[in-house]
Amino acid sequence: MRTTEQLELAVKAGTLIFGSAQRTDRYPVDVCEDEPAALDVLLDRIDGRRVALVTDHTVARLHGARLADRLQDAGVAVERTSFPAGEASKSVATAIGLLDWLAETDFARRDVVLAVGGGVVIDTVGWVASAYMRGVPYCNVPTTLLAQVDASLGGKVAVDHPRAKNLIGSFHQPMAVVSNIGYLATLDLRQTRAGLAEAIKKGVISSPALFELIEEHHRAVLAAEPSVTARLVHGASVVKTQLVARDPYEVELRRPLNFGHTIGHAVETVTGYGPVLHGEAVAFGMACAARIAARRGLLATSVLDRIVGLLRRVGLPVTLDALPAAVDPAAVVAALSQIRKIRDGHLYFVLPEDLGETLITDDVSDEEIRASLTAPHQSAEDSFTTGEGVARA
Repeated sequence: MRTTEQLELAVKAGTLIFGSAQRTDRYPVDVCEDEPAALDVLLDRIDGRRVALVTDHTVARLHGARLADRLQDAGVAVERTSFPAGEASKSVATAIGLLDWLAETDFARRDVVLAVGGGVVIDTVGWVASAYMRGVPYCNVPTTLLAQVDASLGGKVAVDHPRAKNLIGSFHQPMAVVSNIGYLATLDLRQTRAGLAEAIKKGVISSPALFELIEEHHRAVLAAEPSVTARLVHGASVVKTQLVARDPYEVELRRPLNFGHTIGHAVETVTGYGPVLHGEAVAFGMACAARIAARRGLLATSVLDRIVGLLRRVGLPVTLDALPAAVDPAAVVAALSQIRKIRDGHLYFVLPEDLGETLITDDVSDEEIRASLTAPHQSAEDSFTTGEGVARA
């Protein structure tokens, strides 16, 4: 029977028709000790293709221009641009500007977009790569601790909207991730702490060993000591990639990786995306979720003290008055109500039951949220002394 006759019979039979598409994305994640090692890996991943290098103005000055020059010295054709640093640039306007720039450079489907920077650059450039020509390859070169342990992994790419953080985005996996530990020596202490929040999160939800590594060596990480930081980045990357692999497109919204992010995203929204760093907001959100779990009898007080105590010892906010911007609890609750509407009435909280064990629920009440937001310090012995044992480059 001819194909056309098969199609006619199918239509006449009135059968239900299904479309199908399957794709399995697999990409390498390299943790390198310095720029020469990272450059060798990057050249191998690029494989001679033309590169559109995108970063922010700060990273362009610190690393981007030098990296572009070294790629060109190795025979790679490079076009590069940058945009203002900061969460305010994680916007539709920035993305449109980058799309226009790619079109003007005659960027082709075989070319590679190179996202060099922190979480804002990684998220924004990744979304641009997902939209241009219905999706072009991109490689992440994360330059902050937060980006190396979290944002560069998993293919969740998005920009912010006044209604909610990451409201406009997609899933688009990178072709490779190349993390250079050497870049972290140029971070200021606040950015390092913010990145450490995401690593602590992974320890709480999935890896007691990673949590204990941070407990024991947090001063070395804050001082950007390479050998310890490499262990941290490698361990956190393993946890993130394994958890994402279970549900790469978030079909199931009950995800342990969202620990701390429910309240954290609301804090970022009400403060206007910028005054409170993402890691700072997540740290506060983790402390709130842990307090809710303890009040429900799910989490032992000793484990609550370990979680909140570690966050405070590394200099992260665990109470409203410790946040770098004034936050109205009522505004946070209102923002969470808006997020609940966007998610069809569901607002999931990841509540820790122990290190490495979580419960995910959508029945946390506004009263529980308010109580967690306004809770005082947990214990006097967890007080943090800024700068003790910390040296910055």
